[in-house]
Amino acid sequence: MSVVHAPRKRFGQHFLDSPGIIAKIVAAIDPQPGDVMVEIGPGLGALTEPLLARLPHLHAIEIDRDIIARLRMHHAPERLTVHEGDVLDFDFATLPAPLRVVGNLPYNISTPLLFKLAALAQRVRDMHFMLQREVVDRMVAQPSTPEYGRLSVMLQVRYRMLRLFDVPPGAFRPPPRVDSAVVRMVPRADRPACDDAALAKVVTAAFTKRRKTLRNALAGAVIEGALEALGLDPKLRPENLSVENYVALSRHATAI
Repeated sequence: MSVVHAPRKRFGQHFLDSPGIIAKIVAAIDPQPGDVMVEIGPGLGALTEPLLARLPHLHAIEIDRDIIARLRMHHAPERLTVHEGDVLDFDFATLPAPLRVVGNLPYNISTPLLFKLAALAQRVRDMHFMLQREVVDRMVAQPSTPEYGRLSVMLQVRYRMLRLFDVPPGAFRPPPRVDSAVVRMVPRADRPACDDAALAKVVTAAFTKRRKTLRNALAGAVIEGALEALGLDPKLRPENLSVENYVALSRHATAI
């Protein structure tokens, strides 16, 4: 879409502007005619156009009214359905499942948006996102690494994640001050059964005090003796536990 649009800071807009990177992302997504797909933050259509070249219809969620008007001017509603509003408020349950979700996520809301999307695992086939590289580092981080934390656990309990490739600042207009990366998220077929609220309580308690020992960090979040009952050393730090360890601890969470 060759329309000049001044990127707006309040929306965290950085428009993808590299044909090579665009082609690489679309190839990774591999859209198929029967897919129900939604794009978060279509912007000036860098991904929208090549996706629509391979799909009969695409959903898009956009907050910028000027961009919405341009998208609707360039695409018939039977090809592109534009949902106007903040993606943090969007009800994904209004779209058919299984859903494929893609997008160049706004960096200013990426973390809260990922926590929202984590709950969609039962309704999606996969997700492909471009994000700030340090956020992707946290998403795919393994235990006992500096990047491993609350986001790592809460996503990895539901999804298998694969970092696909990095994207330099020069691929955007305007260039962000950070590097980006593309990640694939696929719902786990072997997702462990657990109470989501209990898991969230335990994980939040642990990583709010990540520099403390487990005994101190989880005091009040799990019943007394839970660590010992699970064979976990109370002197370990929160980042030393696996996703499966946190799932096990969530079954010993105190009343919510």
